[in-house]
Amino acid sequence: MTQEQRSFLEAKLLKDYQLELDDEGVSGERLAYRLGKIAEIGLTSEGGSYRIGFSKGERQAKELIKSWMRAAGLKVTEDGAGNVFGRLAGKQAHLPAILSGSHVDSVPNGGHFDGVLGVLTALEVVEAWKESNFQPKKPFEVVIFTDEEGSRFNGGLTGSEGMMGNIKLEERKQLKDQNGLSFQEVLEADGLNIDGYVQSPRPLNELEMFVEVHIEQGKQLEKAGLPCGIVTGIAGPCWLEIKFSGVAGHAGNTPMNDRQDALVAASQFVYEVSKLPKQVSETAVATVGKMFVHPNGANVIPGEVQLYVDIRDIFEETRNQLVDSVISCLNEIAAQSQVKVKVKELLRVRPVPIASEMQEKLSHSLQAHGIKEMRLPSGAGHDAMIVGEKLPVAMLFVRSKDGISHNPKEWTSLSDCVQAVHVLKHFVEQLQQK
Repeated sequence: MTQEQRSFLEAKLLKDYQLELDDEGVSGERLAYRLGKIAEIGLTSEGGSYRIGFSKGERQAKELIKSWMRAAGLKVTEDGAGNVFGRLAGKQAHLPAILSGSHVDSVPNGGHFDGVLGVLTALEVVEAWKESNFQPKKPFEVVIFTDEEGSRFNGGLTGSEGMMGNIKLEERKQLKDQNGLSFQEVLEADGLNIDGYVQSPRPLNELEMFVEVHIEQGKQLEKAGLPCGIVTGIAGPCWLEIKFSGVAGHAGNTPMNDRQDALVAASQFVYEVSKLPKQVSETAVATVGKMFVHPNGANVIPGEVQLYVDIRDIFEETRNQLVDSVISCLNEIAAQSQVKVKVKELLRVRPVPIASEMQEKLSHSLQAHGIKEMRLPSGAGHDAMIVGEKLPVAMLFVRSKDGISHNPKEWTSLSDCVQAVHVLKHFVEQLQQK
């Protein structure tokens, strides 16, 4: 293939690729080609991806990868949630399967590596085994989960929740997308239906574990100069909606010592919240990222402020401790400022710490390929978080340039991607030995 015939992403990936990483049947050129072909589906004018869940773009990407799965000798199936499975039979077909993959949907105008890399690294492991005529003892499945990002219904993780039996059918039936289409209508437009969605859970005795490769979406690996690292746990978020109610008044005629300023109280709270996470855990975080001020006039003392706090940690005990600390801080400030506060909990998801056994196996795989070990938490949610509630999981992060994600500038070098394939391959081969 000439340079002119390559996709824009494929050409860029191959430009500085370390060819010596092509080993044991793994092909950087094949991986670059496939990343490039998926990037062309839903390509935006800004050079990003637009493949929201259950869209024609997500469907087109799935169908293309299905064709690659079949060519690699995998048996391809799709469940009622739209999850795609490419199964390589094991020598002992009765054993539970090892799953690896991610998703191919994107946020509007997102990047080209988030999710897609996890699917294609898993498929590349199969391709490498095919090159060397290797058949694993245990069945191995490459999985594409549907609608991980949640851009369609402001939710997400639809496919992995379906596979794991977290259906919440009545809640989903109430959902409508930005065009007013119901969840049922969106399913039907993608060739699916409610009855099939309800039947999407897999029997857990069919599955041994799930391993997900994903870009880091942060800067820790880049700062350390490492291509990939071991995820120690996936943070579970708790979202609080908080309303401060003071007294609105004229900015000129109300003395400073006679004010109940909701925004002053809220501002003090925002500042104090930023200092709380380090008091409970090295991995905890808390963020105020959304705020509304009423009446929002330049010459009016704010009478009401509504804001949202996102609190996360990879350990449930310390995450919950941080939630309690945030609420305690809120009540103290309210009392001092003589404003009223109301708190509504919108979400509380259980964190998923990753078992030390899985971390150690990934550590051995990094060492086997001369990669210095680094362990780091995932602050973002992933399909592995849902699967990890009921099955063992492992996660491998791959270096992100400048930590940018959900953006057309999202970038991970091909050399880093291929090193992740080697680590994943070694990890899955270790699992064949028990």
